[in-house]
Amino acid sequence: MNNHNVSMEFPNLPARLSGLADLAENLWWSWNPAARMLYKMIDRQAWKASVHNPDKMLRDLPREVLEAAAKKPDYMRYYDLVMSRYRKYMANRSCSFFPGAGGSSPVTIAYFSAEYGLHRSLPFYAGGLGFLAGDFLKECSDLNVPLIAVGFMYPEGYVNQRISESGWQENVSTRLDRNQAAIAKVLDADGNHLIVQVPVVEPPIYVGVWKVEVGRVPLYLLDTDIEANDPWNRGISARLYTGDLEQRLRQEIVLGIGGMEVLEALHVKHSIVHLNEGHAAFALFERLRDRLQNGFSKEEAFINVRQTTVFTTHTPVPAGHDVFPFPLMDKYFRDFWPSLQMDRDTFLNLGVHPEEPNKGFNMTAFALRLSGCRNGVSRKHGEVANRMWQGLWAGEAKEGAAIDFVTNGVHVPTWIEPKMELLFNKYLGPDWQADHDNPYLWELIDEIPDEELWKTHVWLKIKLFNVIRERARQRWTNDRSHPSVALACGTLLDPSVLTIGFARRFATYKRADLILQDEQRLRALIGSQQQPIQIIFAGKAHPADDPGKLMLQKIFNAARNPDFNGRIAFVEDYGEQVAQYLVHGVDVWLNNPVSPMEACGTSGMKASLNGVPQCSIPDGWWLEAYNGENGWSFDGGHIEGLRDKIDADSLYQVLEGKIIPLYYQVNEDGIPTGWVQVMKNAIKSTAAQFSARRMVREYVEKFYSKAARFTTEVA
Repeated sequence: MNNHNVSMEFPNLPARLSGLADLAENLWWSWNPAARMLYKMIDRQAWKASVHNPDKMLRDLPREVLEAAAKKPDYMRYYDLVMSRYRKYMANRSCSFFPGAGGSSPVTIAYFSAEYGLHRSLPFYAGGLGFLAGDFLKECSDLNVPLIAVGFMYPEGYVNQRISESGWQENVSTRLDRNQAAIAKVLDADGNHLIVQVPVVEPPIYVGVWKVEVGRVPLYLLDTDIEANDPWNRGISARLYTGDLEQRLRQEIVLGIGGMEVLEALHVKHSIVHLNEGHAAFALFERLRDRLQNGFSKEEAFINVRQTTVFTTHTPVPAGHDVFPFPLMDKYFRDFWPSLQMDRDTFLNLGVHPEEPNKGFNMTAFALRLSGCRNGVSRKHGEVANRMWQGLWAGEAKEGAAIDFVTNGVHVPTWIEPKMELLFNKYLGPDWQADHDNPYLWELIDEIPDEELWKTHVWLKIKLFNVIRERARQRWTNDRSHPSVALACGTLLDPSVLTIGFARRFATYKRADLILQDEQRLRALIGSQQQPIQIIFAGKAHPADDPGKLMLQKIFNAARNPDFNGRIAFVEDYGEQVAQYLVHGVDVWLNNPVSPMEACGTSGMKASLNGVPQCSIPDGWWLEAYNGENGWSFDGGHIEGLRDKIDADSLYQVLEGKIIPLYYQVNEDGIPTGWVQVMKNAIKSTAAQFSARRMVREYVEKFYSKAARFTTEVA
């Protein structure tokens, strides 16, 4: 299978700079600042106008601008250096985890996820699950783990958010321009777009196949918006997480079974399947069918699929697990289960939750039954998941927990701010990234002078505020909205004031409004003459989640309330770009879900990595990370009906008694040395232990190496 000719896509690019086209089509540039600088150096304004998308920038720039760059000796020296590093990176395919003949690995892992948070130019994500998957692919690329990934092309993305003057979230549809993103059609032997029919479904559904290069890892995306499909089937992959249950079932059939069929059409041999959540679990049916067709007995097929399947569950919230009514399963699978040598009851029982046998086919229960390696995403979540699903193994002898855990981590090169990276280069050594999962390395953080770390943070804070004001100005210019909307968007924020950041999906259990519980007490904190605070909120509610939208509206209306002095802001359309600015630029990262509903959480890791300490409920990753010196923990207790009030009171006490006084306690040079020590401790305790590198190594050591012992030639 061939991809398109990259150089033909950029006709204005001179031959001497042809490498810029190759680089633009591989997301390696997105986590390598030197590569991004190659584009920024050509035309800073064009880079900004493209929203940091080199694919779009190269198409929009006139040829004479690109030719002028090719004639600058200093630019060309930099270009040749970066391109040599990129080509060396891509040429190295040796795998130390699964060494094989000629340096190539005899093991390949097929990784399935419903969403991938890779870059803002590819809006295939809704939140934490997607960013985790994106960071996972990037780290597998960096470590040369032999992985291929499968997901969906969502031409309408998730939700583009616009807040109305009443504070209500409106969902704006914008279609992805596939010609201006790092994505390419996969072509068949005749040079046409590869189209694959999804098994099971009649009348037939087809998918077009696209490819994203994530460093060394290929990500194949399935797209139903093609002419081969009936009009009512073209929208199956239109956007993430549709609320229509039948459409969602069709999505998951296409992703799981269709995804397996695509790998077969691509002649991609894989020996292990890793399911990131249950959305793609139907892939396991296709794995069973393949083995039965290749002569396995039914028992052998089940055993082998279990031995070579890894399943990661992310949500301790019962509503987060897909359950499909049995009549709906009958409609789509009645002609399929005979090929698995099963009758209806045997087939459907694979997805029955023993505590809710009449509710329907539970995708998580099904995935857990057919996976030999299962894990939650933090130590606490592993414990919660074992309690949630213990009925699946009732009466069976189990050595240890049925569901293990691998705590999530973040891809350090993606989430470290370039200014902070330069500081680390200076004091940790220029090759620190190669060893960044070594905890001893991070003890060198203490070598950074307090003044330098603080000045870097203040620079990032001012950068964040400038971005927020520019976004507010654009909203005002484009919409002529009411002045109170501009106020709510953060135009009056003051960089000298202690700034708290809260940004995540607006699900009610995450309690975005907890700090608003006692408005009088909050107004006193915000309005203090000597030691004020301000709060920046960002996040999206699911389009079907009205309680989440009501919570968002409450916060937006607080932001436009003059009683809060312009010191509460809501930043619209939270995505990867806004997240980058926020985790780098606020002073404290706030997290206060209802415990134990935070499976892990990664935004606080990104903040702590950049010297922004977290203040959080003890849940998810913070239970493992908090050491009394790297941030703050608060927990008022679990008294039903009073939990929010008690937790809010505990939060106010931490703010009033610890956080605010420490921030404003400065030396004669204006440096809050006590605060800077907490910043350093946040970095030291997070950078190695909660890195994607540590996470990926654990998946390899705990699961992939184990599953590799049972691999066969059957895909």
